[in-house]
Amino acid sequence: MKFLKKYKKDHLIWGYIFIAPTAIGLILLNIKPAIYTVILSFSKSTGFGNSTFAGLVNFKRLLADAEVWQSFINTFKYSIVSIPLIVVFSLIAAVLVNQKVKGVSIYRTLFFLPVVAAPTAVAMIWRWLLNSQFGLVNQALAVFGIAPVSWLSNPDIAIFSVIIVGVWSAIGYNMIILLSGLQEIPADYYESADIDGAGPFRKFFSITLPLVTPTLFFVVVTTVIQAFQVFDSIFMMIQPRTEAMYNTQSLAYLFYKHSYILNDKGYGSAIVVLLLIVILIVTAVQMKLQKYWVNY
Repeated sequence: MKFLKKYKKDHLIWGYIFIAPTAIGLILLNIKPAIYTVILSFSKSTGFGNSTFAGLVNFKRLLADAEVWQSFINTFKYSIVSIPLIVVFSLIAAVLVNQKVKGVSIYRTLFFLPVVAAPTAVAMIWRWLLNSQFGLVNQALAVFGIAPVSWLSNPDIAIFSVIIVGVWSAIGYNMIILLSGLQEIPADYYESADIDGAGPFRKFFSITLPLVTPTLFFVVVTTVIQAFQVFDSIFMMIQPRTEAMYNTQSLAYLFYKHSYILNDKGYGSAIVVLLLIVILIVTAVQMKLQKYWVNY
């Protein structure tokens, strides 16, 4: 018994040693800044990095700020359009690269390339492609006689340009996760379906889709969180002082604007706390609804 207790104690100590770097990094880089941000949201900046306690002043101002509500609408518009596209295309890509075809590893690499590319570089490339004067997209449209489109300056179109980049960037990462879920499905199910004469679509909707729902649920949750935090592509692609920015900026971008451009960190923190609350509510709703469609 003493040997077992010592054995368990040694394992516990080594376990703490191995998780210590991750735990310390999580506390210093995530948990501590998050707590500080919440505290700062109840403060008002007085200049030179100083702030004073202001109670709910920032939140009252936030509720009456038309720009915040517009950014809130922009964030939801981006999320509602991009999330289904990301999930559907990621699942299709995962199913396609899960087939036993020649050169499948090359296709997997091509799908995954946007993930390893720096978000800033990706946004800059797409900004060049979508340029209204010399972008390759408009040049390709001109071949078919279509007039140039102001992809990044038209307030009605700019957010959809950002959505295109967001969807294209996210497919590879989610594809790999879904691929791991697909490869956990026993081959016996498909062999039995072949004997019964089931076609590809029947096998997909009767076997693949139900059995991959746990992995799909994880993908949906993480995709929702990432969509609500969209920032990089907006920052790099849309000009700050344009009407297109007003109709495109997200809550995350508005947080950056007030915290680091206008130097009002208290109000910026209140905006990001609002974003945090929205994400928590949406995630809680997803956790409740999972029992209706996720098969464990």
